[in-house]
Amino acid sequence: MQSKDLFQRHSNRSVWVSADLPSPEINPLKSDIHCDVCIVGAGIAGLTTAYFLARQGKSIVVLEKNSIGCGETLNTSAHLSNAIDSGYREIHRHHGSGGAKLAGESHTQAIATIDRITKEEAIDCDFKRVDGYLFSDAQGSSKELEQELEAARNAGLDVVWEPTVPSSVAKGPCLRFPRQAQFHAGRYMAGLAKAAKNAGVKIYTGTEVTAVTDGEPVEIKTREGHTISAQSAVVATNTPFNDRVTMHTKQGAYRTYMIGVPIPPGSIQHALYWDTSDPFHYVRVVENSDVSRPQEILIIGGEDHKTGQAEDLENRFIRLLTWARNHFGDLGEPEFRWSGQIMDSADGLAFIGKNPGDSNVYVVTGDSGLGLTHGTIAGLLITDLILGRENPWTSLYDPSRKMVRAAGEFVRENLNTAAQYGDWVTSGDVTDRSGIKPGSGAILRDGLSKIAVYRDEAGALHEYSAVCPHLGCIVAWNPTESSWDCPCHGSRFDAHGKVLHGPATSPLQAVSRAEAARKG
Repeated sequence: MQSKDLFQRHSNRSVWVSADLPSPEINPLKSDIHCDVCIVGAGIAGLTTAYFLARQGKSIVVLEKNSIGCGETLNTSAHLSNAIDSGYREIHRHHGSGGAKLAGESHTQAIATIDRITKEEAIDCDFKRVDGYLFSDAQGSSKELEQELEAARNAGLDVVWEPTVPSSVAKGPCLRFPRQAQFHAGRYMAGLAKAAKNAGVKIYTGTEVTAVTDGEPVEIKTREGHTISAQSAVVATNTPFNDRVTMHTKQGAYRTYMIGVPIPPGSIQHALYWDTSDPFHYVRVVENSDVSRPQEILIIGGEDHKTGQAEDLENRFIRLLTWARNHFGDLGEPEFRWSGQIMDSADGLAFIGKNPGDSNVYVVTGDSGLGLTHGTIAGLLITDLILGRENPWTSLYDPSRKMVRAAGEFVRENLNTAAQYGDWVTSGDVTDRSGIKPGSGAILRDGLSKIAVYRDEAGALHEYSAVCPHLGCIVAWNPTESSWDCPCHGSRFDAHGKVLHGPATSPLQAVSRAEAARKG
């Protein structure tokens, strides 16, 4: 079967959620409740924060719209790295030498923290220390690597210049970052949730939060009409929905893609691999935990683009496979494919701390491609902030920080966002509904309005306003993931308008009832 046919036939499936794990439990909140700290989001940031605060004697409630880890935590490649995606040259430029050292220190400590938690809580998640290799895809080009070597060493990292990349991944030299790590994200999250519950954390899944209002106490409202009152609240939902504008001017939403290809055990050295392309690629090996299947899985990721803005989306997975075969030889067909959302901050580091303008509401966002270590940093830092303890990383990750040195990136990101409002005056993707094939969607102009039209596999049409309810951008159809994506701030909706990813908190407004959608 041709690769293109395979990708079109298989839906998104992450290697972390397809493992032999217990079925997700749905345990919705059924009454009003009070606690010391209410955490919205049961990903790695939310659960790590809950775990540490509970161990300090705080009463903790975690609210999750879906199930544990089902957001972006299980849509990663599960790299654990202190080699920052934007590079230490950029971190030094934006945050100075002191900030670069703190960034390296915090990510190094995050890896050590995950290591410690797996040991203390006996979490069987295949945690393993491995080296990371940064190489250039441009043959003979080593200047960029030399500059990054100097910047990383100045930031206090242990980095080694190597003449070749292991496993013949690429020609030429590379940088080796010792003592990085990898783990099975699904098993770690299951173990972390169990440890948090054992520490006294109450986790309510299937519970959607619609509002978080700062005050004494903070009030958290759910879709079902319940109220949680708390001394503090933490919004750990990848992108904050409680802040309508401020935080969204400081970061941009990007989609990233991953495939998992079976390989013979031991055929490729277990390590983390990154290239310097733009967009860059990232690679690692998943250990074989099923003795009945003598194989490992090679994860290849990349092909990033601004959410809701790229063309040729259906070929992203195919290009990943082509790149992988060019670097790793004769690989078979992928067994897994999935994608995730990255919130890139203008200055390369996450926003962790008090929500701007609030006294008792904290946010975690701007993962910048390092969501697992940034999420763990959040658990350490927010615990200290809530307990009133000093932490050397407070200013570095402060959501209210001024990004003077990143002014260029800040302006470019916001000009890009402003340009998307021009979609209000453009024509639609199609001129009439007959041009929409079963299982696909398109934007249709209807007078002064734009309609998001989806034709299901049975041929029925389902129509919604194409206006994102967050700040009014026009959504775009994503054929690879069968979703409506907002090109301004990254909100995503399923084919029937239901919110998949914030900051939007309400669905696309139905133009006609889906149940009575007419044939076109």
